[in-house]
Amino acid sequence: MIFDTHSHYNDEAFQDDLPAIVRQFPEAGICGAVNVASDLSSIDEVLALAKAYPQFYAALGIHPSDCAPLTESRLLLIQEKLHEPKVVAVGEIGLDYHYDEPDREMQKKWFRRQLRMAQEADLPVIIHSRDAAQDTMQILLEEQGHFSGGVIHCYSYSPEMAEQFVRMGYYIGVGGVVTFKNGRRLKETVQRIPLERIVLETDCPYMAPVPHRGERNSSLYLPLVAREIAQLLQIQEEEVIRVTYENAKRLYRLDERKEPAAENGEPSTDEDMGVHLR
Repeated sequence: MIFDTHSHYNDEAFQDDLPAIVRQFPEAGICGAVNVASDLSSIDEVLALAKAYPQFYAALGIHPSDCAPLTESRLLLIQEKLHEPKVVAVGEIGLDYHYDEPDREMQKKWFRRQLRMAQEADLPVIIHSRDAAQDTMQILLEEQGHFSGGVIHCYSYSPEMAEQFVRMGYYIGVGGVVTFKNGRRLKETVQRIPLERIVLETDCPYMAPVPHRGERNSSLYLPLVAREIAQLLQIQEEEVIRVTYENAKRLYRLDERKEPAAENGEPSTDEDMGVHLR
């Protein structure tokens, strides 16, 4: 079974056919996915999807590029929702210096605050880090030390830094980029770190793997990612799927929760079919 550790099915790209996509999960070997919030409006959207679909879980947090509207009172409202049954992580949170908006100090402030929120709730974290490797590492060391509970999502840094994150107890999120010709660093990272620290993700609707690069991504394409990892490691694809599924269960502590019902792709009610719409 394949578990998608990072998706955005609340995105408008899925507004017309989400139930049809989820119905195809069993045929593709997909048993579930975590929908990850990124801004204030998406918090309730991913919660609604988790309630509507047995295959979906939720992660709540504010992306660094969307942290400007955050206030302490707004964050407390999010914190209250972390105790809902299908919330499995705080995320996605972190640093993004690609455009330097909001300013770096604001990003650092809310990154630290959300890391502390995750610790208080005893939940793992989903880390977004773009062009901010050293500051991300430094803040994680200062705020969490060797806190073993999180994933570096859409990993894009060096294999050496990945090894350091792994030593700290983090998983490395691997998605469609590993199939790209220009994904050399991620390919090298996959070959350097233990398979037991890799989880599969889509970041859908973005980052579709080859040969679907440029198309809308979905969990249905994750077998292509597993196949590429298997080729890089010269092992069987089934081994990649088995190990990364166990990794996802440990990351999100899924054994402590009800397993997703892979045989049913329908939302709970007819009214729930539109919950992902903005």
